[in-house]
Amino acid sequence: MVITYILYQKKILNIIKIKNIGGRKMGYKEFVTRSIEKNSEKIVNLSNKIFDLAEIGFREYKSVEAFVELLKTEEFSIEKGIAGMPTAFKATYGHGKPIIGFLAEYDALPNLGQMGGCSIFSPTKENKDGHGCGHNLIGAGAFAAALAVKEYLKENSKEGTVILFGCPSEEKGNGKTIMAREGVFNGTDIALTWHPFDNTSVFDYGTLANVSVFFSFQGITAHAAAAPEMGRSALDAAELMSVGVNYLREHIIPEARVHYAYRDVGGIAPNVVQGHSTVHYFIRAPKSSQVKEIYKRVIDVAEGAAKMTGTKMSYDLYAGLSDFVPNHKLSEVVHESMKEIGAPEFDDKDIELAHKFFNSGTPEEIEAKKLAIKVKYGEERAKEFFEKPLDMKIPPLVWGNKVLAGSTDVGDVSYVVPTAQLSYATATIGTAAHTWQMTAHGNTSIAHKGLFAASKALALAAIKVLEDETLLKEIRNEWEKTFDNQYECPIPADVPPRLND
Repeated sequence: MVITYILYQKKILNIIKIKNIGGRKMGYKEFVTRSIEKNSEKIVNLSNKIFDLAEIGFREYKSVEAFVELLKTEEFSIEKGIAGMPTAFKATYGHGKPIIGFLAEYDALPNLGQMGGCSIFSPTKENKDGHGCGHNLIGAGAFAAALAVKEYLKENSKEGTVILFGCPSEEKGNGKTIMAREGVFNGTDIALTWHPFDNTSVFDYGTLANVSVFFSFQGITAHAAAAPEMGRSALDAAELMSVGVNYLREHIIPEARVHYAYRDVGGIAPNVVQGHSTVHYFIRAPKSSQVKEIYKRVIDVAEGAAKMTGTKMSYDLYAGLSDFVPNHKLSEVVHESMKEIGAPEFDDKDIELAHKFFNSGTPEEIEAKKLAIKVKYGEERAKEFFEKPLDMKIPPLVWGNKVLAGSTDVGDVSYVVPTAQLSYATATIGTAAHTWQMTAHGNTSIAHKGLFAASKALALAAIKVLEDETLLKEIRNEWEKTFDNQYECPIPADVPPRLND
């Protein structure tokens, strides 16, 4: 009883200390709001700089330098080139437990360069690539949250550590998967991140696990008219594989996705039997175990295609990632924090710009967008969006078995650390990711307001966990029951980061 009383007294004193910073009362929300608003210029400048650089995966050298330069001025110790990736880094402040991790991304997408703020298709000339998934905002928001927690630790002389993990190549090389495989996140108590979207919510859903695989066929060239019997067509093999996989779709779970692109068709001469071909497959499903099973069956199909054509087949697993499994308890803390921070306060200029984006496109495209919004949100909510096409509400947290039809390597972090993520509206409702329209929002006032709200909510959630040992134990207990410390990385140990592809 005496020990319990002393711990209770210590906790109360800590809370009093927090609430009397600078000689006046200050709550957690007020603290993070003050921190992020004080640092708003450097946060926006970082986001805009990453937006302009728009470097694709594993080539984000200048983007990483922008982070490192800022982090050094904020007393973070920097470790660069971690997990065998030159553009991965770890920035640490503080000491001891708990260890709070924020996940920063900063890679762009190829061929999605677009003038910021322009609702008409206007590709950038100096750089064809662009942030069509808002990773400039993710990185800047994670930096802002880490900075707020660092200031909190410093001003209150608290024990604890904050780490900003610089995670490269989410789009093609799955940097976090490799970092998880190499133990970079080990010892971290919680991990927090966010994603820009056209809507605001907690990730109360999972995402699809996937593997990215190249299947290659080696045949024998021959004159297609004079001696076709001497040839063994590698292109035929690739085509037969595609036919076989298309028949396979009927016999896999409906939630799975298998898609492909030809990378090598064996040449351009139709009068030559093609001696080589390569096709690139993505295999996705709600759980990593399901992907593994479907992957084996796709290999069987490829082997069958090779036998039918007398060719040789080889395959190379390029990358992979696990499904995202949100920690419910931590996500509830994030949701509570989002409600305290509130949705972004968009003004008339933001709404005017959003209308321009919403009404861009053909009449058919606009009608299709409206129908999709009605289906997703219902008639009444859709009417609100048509009047003001920006999401300005925090929806309730509703757990179920929902799965987002997309993938993220945050999933691998969730397998090794209790993880939660949120989204804030940084774009007009109905704006799809991986489009020039999403790129165009990336340096606007709309995006910046979503960025600030997200970073405040992340920092607030982190401080709540820092201040509540019982809460941290509950988060950890849930994670241990969910995973039982089992993690099989979808990228085998002998597959290096695809740095030069």
